[in-house]
Amino acid sequence: MSSTELTINEPNLWRVKTPGHAHWPRSARPGDPGKYFIVSADAHANEPADLWATRIDAKYRERVPRVVVDANGVKWRVSEGHRPDRLRTDELEGEDRLRQLAGADPEQRLRDMDRDGIDAEVIFPNKGLSMWATPDAAFAMAQCRVYNEWAWETFAAYNHRMSPAAAIATADLEGSIAEVQRVARLGFRALTLPCKPVWGAHDVDHPNYNLPVFDPLWAAIQDADLPITFHVSTGRDPRAARGNGGAVINYVSHSLSPTIEPVANLCASGVLSRFPRLRFATIEAGIGWVAWLLDAMDEAYRKHHFWVRPKLDRLPSEYFRAHGFASFQEDPAGLALAESTGLDDNFMWGNDYPHHEGTWPHSAEAIERTMGGLSDGARAKVLGLNAARLFGFTVPR
Repeated sequence: MSSTELTINEPNLWRVKTPGHAHWPRSARPGDPGKYFIVSADAHANEPADLWATRIDAKYRERVPRVVVDANGVKWRVSEGHRPDRLRTDELEGEDRLRQLAGADPEQRLRDMDRDGIDAEVIFPNKGLSMWATPDAAFAMAQCRVYNEWAWETFAAYNHRMSPAAAIATADLEGSIAEVQRVARLGFRALTLPCKPVWGAHDVDHPNYNLPVFDPLWAAIQDADLPITFHVSTGRDPRAARGNGGAVINYVSHSLSPTIEPVANLCASGVLSRFPRLRFATIEAGIGWVAWLLDAMDEAYRKHHFWVRPKLDRLPSEYFRAHGFASFQEDPAGLALAESTGLDDNFMWGNDYPHHEGTWPHSAEAIERTMGGLSDGARAKVLGLNAARLFGFTVPR
């Protein structure tokens, strides 16, 4: 099924509801001569199912994430760091089924982007979000190298519009530094790091991004002049709840919320004083929490000053405003705070193509539902100009 054969099934009818854009000087509508320049700061690849099994070093081949079918014909996704996850892809219908199949072919992606009004996109792993799901740092880095090689082969010719982020497994510090330097030479625009370096539950003895052990990596990234991204559901298993309401609980509590941790690690630790040209972004975690986080970090710094080491040159919130970005799909609460808190320079929209959490192929309607309260200038920044500034896309005159 192609996007031109889209069937909007009943559970998705809400996606096409919109108040319109009658009072906007420009619009998000594809084909509109006054359309905003739109960058999706969050899209996803659709990697071949056998990508890692066929490309990875033979010693890891039996360990790669895979799909198994049990005696009852039920499909399960299995990896070292996740509890088995039941796949229900065969049960999907209409545009839910279309999202499951989209994103594999670059030429089809271009057509899907044009249909949705997207001028450029940053691409993150899909199946590859499981690459970090292992306590074996070398194995994780080997998977990341396979993904990066495939992503560049697939999208390099389209990098002006479809730009993949290179995956880095930071628990393998030496391997990470070498891979940062390699992908920078190739021409990648961005890096994507797990929300915490060592996969799994919190352990105070594990190294984390606030510690000087990572300074050689920050130095390599700063030298490469590549922005860092932290995508949701990396660092630990987001499927921590099961049973009643588990899908909602896991999404908000165990997928989105942990993305706060790397932001605090960078803004409160002195990393951004030592490496003043680093830039970072949280991806797909929403923006409604950002204003609260900045206030909370500053409050903690002021009130717990006697415990804080090292002393900072600026408040944590000032580091975020100067170095940080955050992407979202639909976040009315965060957008309501964007201009009043001066964060409209730090927020980036993404359609999350082709995922179900995203807005494709009805992004214009979603933008109209959620961005009517923004000024025209703020809307333009959030929809594309901020992402173009971070990722280095050319903005047409």
